[in-house]
Amino acid sequence: MGTLDVGSRPLQSYESFIDGGTRQEILSVAQSLKGLQIVHVNATPTGGGVAEILRSLVPMMRGLGIDASWWTLQPDERFFTVTKRLHNGLQGRATSFCREDVECYWRHNEQAARAVELAFGSPDILVVHDPQVMAVPAFLRNGTRTVWHCHIDLTAPYEDIQARLLPLTQFYVRCVVSMHDYVRSGLPRDRVSVFPPAIDPLNSKNVPLSPENARQIVARLGIDASRPLVTQVSRFDPWKDPWGVVDAYRLAKNHVPELQLALVGALTAVDDPEGVEVWQSVCSYAGSDPDIHIYPQPEVGGDDTTVNAFQTASNVIVQKSIREGFGLTVTEAMWKGTPVVGGDCGGIRLQIEDGVNGYLVGNAVECAERIIDLLDDASRAGVMGVAARESVRRRFLTPRLLLDYLRLFEQIVDGQFRQPECHGEAEVKAVAALLAHARGTRPSAGDLAPAA
Repeated sequence: MGTLDVGSRPLQSYESFIDGGTRQEILSVAQSLKGLQIVHVNATPTGGGVAEILRSLVPMMRGLGIDASWWTLQPDERFFTVTKRLHNGLQGRATSFCREDVECYWRHNEQAARAVELAFGSPDILVVHDPQVMAVPAFLRNGTRTVWHCHIDLTAPYEDIQARLLPLTQFYVRCVVSMHDYVRSGLPRDRVSVFPPAIDPLNSKNVPLSPENARQIVARLGIDASRPLVTQVSRFDPWKDPWGVVDAYRLAKNHVPELQLALVGALTAVDDPEGVEVWQSVCSYAGSDPDIHIYPQPEVGGDDTTVNAFQTASNVIVQKSIREGFGLTVTEAMWKGTPVVGGDCGGIRLQIEDGVNGYLVGNAVECAERIIDLLDDASRAGVMGVAARESVRRRFLTPRLLLDYLRLFEQIVDGQFRQPECHGEAEVKAVAALLAHARGTRPSAGDLAPAA
């Protein structure tokens, strides 16, 4: 895909969302970083939270006079099959890799490194997002300082993948995660920064949409706007537990016969080859219930205004994830004042204070009970919605994320964070494997695959 042209956006656009102190600090730190060349690298330009964040964050940086760019990989089905297994392994699923998988991963990361060097030379700071491109710094031939930003849930990684992949953090000046709980996963504690993602209030998904307009939009898609509606907005992914959402809906429907369920999400992100299989399984699991509406088409799940409409028109938003790095769809719904019932995991815990601005649940029965509570008590739902919106305003909007990044860049430029040296057998093994490949030799499958 290469470099994406996302333009520039001035900080003044966000005036109504920033307090005076935050605004002044952003401008002050940005002044010291003016002209700094920053390159963000990730797997895909669409289809996930990282792409949504960068589509807003990079223009904001450019609007402050920072030379910020965004580069993405060329799509490759085999490579994304391998990296989805890496993603699953870091989130706790047992998985393994053959020699061809390992070579595919190294090869694409080396090609990405060469392409980045060709496009940008030696940028001041390279920010690498998630495990797909984690090995890129190993192949850089310049002195670029690198940051790894991991957006996924590292609560309990599969041990073999943790041992094979996380030593690559040795190549990074700094690692960034969304919450402190993820630091204990094997990351280098002395080189970790913690700041959560955020949503862009100016994105068409998040701008105010009147309830009347929202109901009209969902009605055109087959929803009866006069009846209660529960919605989950997410890609079709096992970690989002769409089957559990269907179970919770069925239990709640015994108490609320008029209830409808919508599962809204693009059929698959480019880097998520499991999407079609999961969607087919969920459709089969839902059966012929006319009140279960599944929207996998890009023009529905991938359209920001339609997603906005479902999050606004729904009585309750569910995000029944089993693992969740953060959960931007939770933030989006909370910003709209819609009460959210979320899985008690990862970054959802960071956003929802149980019983105050939403509910946390551990299974389908609890999820159904909370859905019923909110449908039965509109006053409670309204109070939670107000509290939810306020918590997002204070903690999870893009100006705060921008400032977090600017502070990090300033510390790197000032020399507070330095490139680490290799220490320990695991780090040396990872480095040796990558450098062996760079010299043209074949890495062993054991360099990434689980030990026998």
